[in-house]
Amino acid sequence: MSAPADRRRPTDADHDDETRLDRATSRAVRRRSLALLGNLLRPHARTLSWAAVLVTASTAAQVSGPWLVSLAIDDALPALPDDIAPLAAVGVAYLAAAVLAGVTIGAYRRVAARIAQSVLLELRRRVFRQTQRLSLEFHESYTSGRIISRQTSDLEALRELLDGGLVGVISSILVMLFTAVGLTILDPLSGLVLVSGLVPAWFLVRWFQKHSQVAYREQRTWSARLIVKFVETMTGMRAVQAFNRESTTERDFDRIGEAYRDANLRIFGINGRFAPGLLLIGNMTVVVALAAGGWRVLTGSLAVGVLVAVLLYVKRFFAPIQQIGMFYNAFQSAAAALEKVSGLLAEEPTVVEPVEPVDLPVPRGRLQLDHVRFAYGDGPVVLPDLDLTIPAGQTVALVGTTGAGKSTIAKLVTRFYDATSGRVLVDGVNIRDIASPVLRRNVVMVTQEAYLFSGSVAENIALGRPDATREEIEAAARAVGAHEFVTNLPDGYDTEVNKRGGRVSAGQRQLLSFARAFLADPTVLVLDEATSSLDLPGERLVQRGLQTLLADRTAIIIAHRLSTVEIADRVLVLAHGAIVEDGSPDELVSRGGRFAAMHGAWQDSLV
Repeated sequence: MSAPADRRRPTDADHDDETRLDRATSRAVRRRSLALLGNLLRPHARTLSWAAVLVTASTAAQVSGPWLVSLAIDDALPALPDDIAPLAAVGVAYLAAAVLAGVTIGAYRRVAARIAQSVLLELRRRVFRQTQRLSLEFHESYTSGRIISRQTSDLEALRELLDGGLVGVISSILVMLFTAVGLTILDPLSGLVLVSGLVPAWFLVRWFQKHSQVAYREQRTWSARLIVKFVETMTGMRAVQAFNRESTTERDFDRIGEAYRDANLRIFGINGRFAPGLLLIGNMTVVVALAAGGWRVLTGSLAVGVLVAVLLYVKRFFAPIQQIGMFYNAFQSAAAALEKVSGLLAEEPTVVEPVEPVDLPVPRGRLQLDHVRFAYGDGPVVLPDLDLTIPAGQTVALVGTTGAGKSTIAKLVTRFYDATSGRVLVDGVNIRDIASPVLRRNVVMVTQEAYLFSGSVAENIALGRPDATREEIEAAARAVGAHEFVTNLPDGYDTEVNKRGGRVSAGQRQLLSFARAFLADPTVLVLDEATSSLDLPGERLVQRGLQTLLADRTAIIIAHRLSTVEIADRVLVLAHGAIVEDGSPDELVSRGGRFAAMHGAWQDSLV
């Protein structure tokens, strides 16, 4: 039984599917995102300082150009033809400034690119590490499509920001700052004209910030939903085609795609008003500067060269604002992506590692569920008060209707979930006090999915023991009856299996998962519906391997098929999270209770 998505406790990551947040939540999310960015940049403080030196030198060299032009017009040209030295000196200075600006900005871009790629690599690692660290409860509710969106489209938005936008905006801001300072020093009255132009520009930028922040958050949300829908449809394509749901899924995909398109159009509409408005303000400021400066030139209170420099400075000042506006587009998209990534990274496992782990004694495999109570989140109680002891080496089968609590017991024994109250003990030790590596070595679950990863057959068998030799791998395969079919594969144990084991049948996949468990050699083995998806020949093939696998170890078998139950030493019949029958298969059949009825129905099905 899985935890329904609406019963999982709400966490930070749940906000990443919302298009609008209240003010307090928005501030908290923004603080969390900025804290993450600061944490990522902190190791690069020295490199960032060097980048700051480079961009400052480059900006100063660029801003010196209009001032040198004013010197050439007002001082160097009047000295001609008698004295060419002033003009030559200005020309050399202008060339040197241009070379310095080019060299330093190039070096700055290389340094910034290295920082950006290092940050992105670290962020990818953190996202991947976090998704493996989080408990099963999280993965059963946070869809794979959303996780894929975090690792792909969201990190791509951050890459675009760090690779290009951030480099350009820092340079643009410094150009504006140095330009304003240079203009004010050169002609304070023209500096006032520039300030007057900044007022409407500031209001326009504030309008843009307010509307684009909402629009980009909405865009990232619909982008994630589009990816989720695509991944879910492709993963469940067999069910989609089997139930003739192509038209329905297409309509849903179209609806989400249209919402994503509309979100993008809203962004384009905002940009379509921002960029022309900024250009208009810049050009109007240049007109005012030209009119005021031209009048002063006519009255003799301003030199012509200074007027030229003023116009160049004013034009140069407003040009970066548009670049900053374009950067803000990327920034809003990246900020929305960073909010979602930081939400994922802020998640905490519900199953936590012990502070002071206790090592198991010589593992024997005795299991005990001591008055265990369990509910998925705020949902109904699944196990009200389960008290169960399984002696070491005993094979116990759990049977019962769907929702009786069978899979929940398996998840508690393997500590994919923690009991709401009570204790689960292995050899007398509370599993909450056992470190995960130790627990995973001693308690292993085999599921009906029998998932095979990309790689060779040998690598898949050795999943739990990567250091196993080829001889040990082959011995495990022989023990469960998998060796024969593996040697008949194109490259034997070196055969590459496709995703989900496309090269082998369901029964063969299950045998490989048994070989994997046999090689891991756990003390306790949990089989969760391990034969439910097999046909009769496949089940018979697996049954032989199963008997070898279960020998000399404690085992819990969850199965609807009673052919698997027959090999158990003990059968527990569950109903509503409680044990209603307990005994050997033969004993329960002779009692004429629930198990006897299930057994009779199974016998009739074989006729």
